[in-house]
Amino acid sequence: MTDATTAPVGRLSLGQGTALYVGAVLATGVIALPALAADVAGPASLLAWLGLAVVSAPLAATFAALGARYPDSGGVATYARLAFGDRAAAVVGWCFYLSVPVGGPAAALWAGGYVEAGLGGGDSTVFATMLALMIAVPATNAFGIQVTGRVQIGLSALLTLFLVMAVALSLPHADLGNLQPFAPHGWQAIGPAAALLVWSFVGWEAVTHLTADFRRPARDVPRATAIAVIVVGVLYLSVAFATITVLGQGAGETDAPLGDLLAIGLGGDARVLAAAAALLLTFGAMNAYYAGAARLGAALARDGSLPAWLDRGSAADEVPRRSLAVLTVMSMATAVVVVAAGVGPSSLVLLTTGLFVTVYAVGVAAAVKLLPRRSKARRAAMVAQGAVVILLLMAGPYLIWPVIVTAAALLYLRLTRQRRP
Repeated sequence: MTDATTAPVGRLSLGQGTALYVGAVLATGVIALPALAADVAGPASLLAWLGLAVVSAPLAATFAALGARYPDSGGVATYARLAFGDRAAAVVGWCFYLSVPVGGPAAALWAGGYVEAGLGGGDSTVFATMLALMIAVPATNAFGIQVTGRVQIGLSALLTLFLVMAVALSLPHADLGNLQPFAPHGWQAIGPAAALLVWSFVGWEAVTHLTADFRRPARDVPRATAIAVIVVGVLYLSVAFATITVLGQGAGETDAPLGDLLAIGLGGDARVLAAAAALLLTFGAMNAYYAGAARLGAALARDGSLPAWLDRGSAADEVPRRSLAVLTVMSMATAVVVVAAGVGPSSLVLLTTGLFVTVYAVGVAAAVKLLPRRSKARRAAMVAQGAVVILLLMAGPYLIWPVIVTAAALLYLRLTRQRRP
C-alpha cells in the first residue's frame, strides 16, 4: 500500500479518470430504472432520484478524499485494512469482487433487451448480446488501463451526447399535467423506488481501485470526482423528469424509456438508436467495474485475502490478467445460471445492491477514522454515514448475501492462516 507521496506514477489523465467515473456511475440503470421507479412510485419517484443524487455527493467526496490520500489498487479494502485490520479488508474486498460477476450479467441482460426491441429475435438476441458484452469487456481490459481509459473517454462523450439529445428532443412534448397525481401509490412508495435506484448511484467506490493509476492522484482524483458528480446528477434527473412528463402514464409500462423518448422527439421508430445507446452505456459501466475489480483481486491476493497466484497486476501500470480471467469465468457461470433458470435482471440487481451497500458502509466508517479531524473530507464522511444507514435499511433482506460472503471471507482467512508456517 502506498500514500500519495510515494505512489508510483500511473498513466491515467484527469480526462480519462473523469470518464471512468462517469462510466462507472452513469450506469446501465438509466436505460431501465426511470421507468421501473415510475411504475413503483409514479412522479414521486423524482424525489427518490433527487434524494439519491444529493446523497451521492458526500459519498463521492469521501471516496475521493481516501483515494487521493491512499492511492492503492486495493481501494476500499485498503482503507478498511488501515482502519480496522485484515479481516475487515477481506470482507469488503470479497463483497466488491463478487459483486461484479453478479451485476455484470444483469447489466448485459438490460442491454440485450434493448437490442432485442430494436432488432427482434427474442431471447436468442438477448442472450447473444449478454455473451458478446461479457467477452468484449474483459478483452478491452486485458490490454491495460491506458487503453481502457482512452476507450472510456470516447464512450462517456457519446453517452452524454445521447442522453442530452434524448432529453432535449423529447422535452418540447412534455406535459406538466403528467405530474399529477404526484404520489399515486402513496408517499411510502418512495422508499421501494429508491431501493431500486441505488443501483444507479453506486460506482464511486469502483474507481478507488484505480487511483494508483492516476498520474497525479492527490490532485486529479478529487477533480475527476467533482466533475462526475455534477455530470451524473444533471443527466439522471433530466432523464427521469423527461420520462415522466413526456411518457405520462406509459412511463411505468415501457421497457425502453430512452427509445420511447427518442421516438417521440425524432418521430418514427428510434429503437435501433436506443439499442446502440444501451450497448454503449452497458459497455462503459462494465468496463469501469471490471477494470477496478480486476485490480482489486490482484491487491487482495497480494495482501493474503485471495490465493497468491492472483497477485500479478496489483501495482500501477501492470495488467491484472489472472484476476480478470477469474472474474470472466465467474461471470460466465452466472450467465449460465441466468439462462438455465430464467432469472431476470431485477433479482441480480438487488443482490448486487446488498453487496455494494456493505462496501459503502465499511468504506465510510474507515474514512471517519482515517481522514484528518476537522477536515472537510471527514465532515463529508460523517454526513455519508447517515446516508449509508438509510441505504442499509432499504437493502433489507438482500443483506443476507453479503452476510454469506462475509462468512466465506473470514473462513478463508482462518484456513489459510492455519496452513502458514
